[in-house]
Amino acid sequence: MGFENLLLGFQVALQPHNLMVAVVGIALGTVIGVLPGLGGANGVAILLPLTFTMPPTSAIILLTSLYWGALFGGAITSILFNIPGEPWSVATTFDGFPMARRGEGGQALTAAFTSSFVGALFSVVLITLFAPLLAEVALKFGPPEFFAIQLLTFSSFIGLGGGNPIKSLVSILLGFILASVGLDIVTGALRLTFGVTELMKGFDFIVAVIGLFGIGEILLTMEEGLSFKGASARINPRVVWETWKTLPRYWRTFVRGSMIGFWMGFKPGGATPASFMSYAFAKRFSRHPERFGKGEIEGVVAPETAAHAAGVAAILPMITLGIPGSPTAAVMLGGLIIWGLQPGPMLFKERPDFVWGLIASMYTGNVIGVVMVLLFVPIFAAILRIPFGMLTPLIVAVCAIGAYSVHSSMIDIWYMLGFGVIGYVFKKLDYPLAPLVLALVLGDLAENALRQSLIMSQGSLLIFLNRPISGAITAVALFFFFLPALSLGRRRLKAPPAPAASHPDHTP
Repeated sequence: MGFENLLLGFQVALQPHNLMVAVVGIALGTVIGVLPGLGGANGVAILLPLTFTMPPTSAIILLTSLYWGALFGGAITSILFNIPGEPWSVATTFDGFPMARRGEGGQALTAAFTSSFVGALFSVVLITLFAPLLAEVALKFGPPEFFAIQLLTFSSFIGLGGGNPIKSLVSILLGFILASVGLDIVTGALRLTFGVTELMKGFDFIVAVIGLFGIGEILLTMEEGLSFKGASARINPRVVWETWKTLPRYWRTFVRGSMIGFWMGFKPGGATPASFMSYAFAKRFSRHPERFGKGEIEGVVAPETAAHAAGVAAILPMITLGIPGSPTAAVMLGGLIIWGLQPGPMLFKERPDFVWGLIASMYTGNVIGVVMVLLFVPIFAAILRIPFGMLTPLIVAVCAIGAYSVHSSMIDIWYMLGFGVIGYVFKKLDYPLAPLVLALVLGDLAENALRQSLIMSQGSLLIFLNRPISGAITAVALFFFFLPALSLGRRRLKAPPAPAASHPDHTP
């Protein structure tokens, strides 16, 4: 029955009109993903009014294709300029940008696009096979489970990050402090605003990321001296094929990243923590963890695979339960209601052509998207031949436009510059930026899940251990949190005792 439904879906998705809609959506989405501050959710919201006169199936194919394009496009500026186009592209900058600075931008882009394809395909296959079953599992997740997952994400950076766990913890705490600035949505109290009206809305994550990575990198480069000599990035049309030859050795990273991404995709905003968690696991289990952060191709494969697996998985709770798993899915949910469709289990029976046409379009859109972006890899990589000193004014202008476009507010540009200074200081002091960014984006979600859980349990923390799913996840999170201390204790036990110092006799 499932195979017959999928065939019905392909009959819908492969219609020439729908294929053309998919191509247009992916092209627009790639451009939107490249522009910092715009993002897939804003792009879908901008195009949503244009779909009201279209058939629902064609409309959803256009919007999902735009979403796929934004997922692909977010990696381009992350790798070439260290400016994440999307929140989930932050982890890609850690090794993608160093590769680009070495003149290996083509390899990094190929690895990113291919990993995105693999992660998305993994999620689409699981959605095809297990959509009804996975919908039932998603129903069992409440605030305690969501908080446990977020706790696991933070703990994985402390226990698996490979750097100084104290510095990672300091970064996380600073991120929590910055995330708490503004209006408390539960009590209505003002927090850390110091009488400044503009701080009531808090700091937007995109503005912070643009400053921390884009402006922070430019400040660091200016200190080292702007280079007016481009990278030796030759236009090699065979770069895709040559990179593909090396990727099979990372099959474990592909599998692990796909599983992490699909599992995290059910919770709101899951793509961003999925990319960070996949990166942390890849570094922990790598034979050469010291290469991460210096231009290791596995450091590009891991976050991109997980982010795209999560991005696709976020669509599943939207169509099966009416619960969006991402901001983009939330905008799409509004579109479904406007088109007269009611998301939920009955949608599979009432409009099988729509549901299975959407699922089939995930296959076709993913293939079209990866072919389109891979064809332009040599051209993207050739941008690196332009000296960074000449690109700096353009990058600053793009960062400012991206920050301003978030709320159309000049204050966001000043926030961006402030976060740029923080990013510069963090890099000079060798503090990791990733935990700070993660706490900044997940701080509100983690706080709300914690407070809802404590309300449910009347203030008892045992709720995180009494429920089977949250108890298992919390136990793993606590293990990762204390792993550095356990590893240090084990090393001290195994270390041979220090030889007693010999004191020469001093005879009078």
